[in-house]
Amino acid sequence: MKIANGDREVCVASPAAKAPSVGDEKEREADAFVPPLNFAMVDNGVFRSGFPHSANFSFLKSLGLRSVIYLCPEPYPEENEEFLKANGIRLFQFGMDGSQEHFVKIPEHAIREALNVVLDVRNHPLLIHCKRGKHRTGCLVGCLRKLQNWCLTSIFDEYQRFAAAKARVSDQRFIELFDISGFKNLPMSFSCSKRIV
Repeated sequence: MKIANGDREVCVASPAAKAPSVGDEKEREADAFVPPLNFAMVDNGVFRSGFPHSANFSFLKSLGLRSVIYLCPEPYPEENEEFLKANGIRLFQFGMDGSQEHFVKIPEHAIREALNVVLDVRNHPLLIHCKRGKHRTGCLVGCLRKLQNWCLTSIFDEYQRFAAAKARVSDQRFIELFDISGFKNLPMSFSCSKRIV
């Protein structure tokens, strides 16, 4: 319906038109692509983030993930497990304590096992995450960067970009001292890798 207002016409909604309902809003949210906290691409087929929530599922689905590496000791929430199962995504859990206590050591064996999952391109595309995508994820990505022959300055710069004011010297020391000599045939990058069907 149009109403004349002096020299111009004003459009007004018809009485039959209605405001969007709450259900419509939820449908729009389901279609929205909202990345998880601290989301970023690490390399071709490798992503990192904080803990994903249901609002992030559409975005994660768009990545075509094949695997998720979860670095926390707590059980994976049922809602997230259902999302993974419905989308054929494999979960690898390497429970690492996220305590800020200085005497808590990063479990080197867990980092090594997680790196083996990351290095196996059959698991790509994959998402690495912990609670906030800062420390545990930062340590794993930092060790991957060592395998890719990044200099420590660049590795620490990337770590600090995600950890911000919460950067831990102990994490950076772990990355610096991490021995990569046990890994063989390492790719400099996954940029040439293609998804294996």
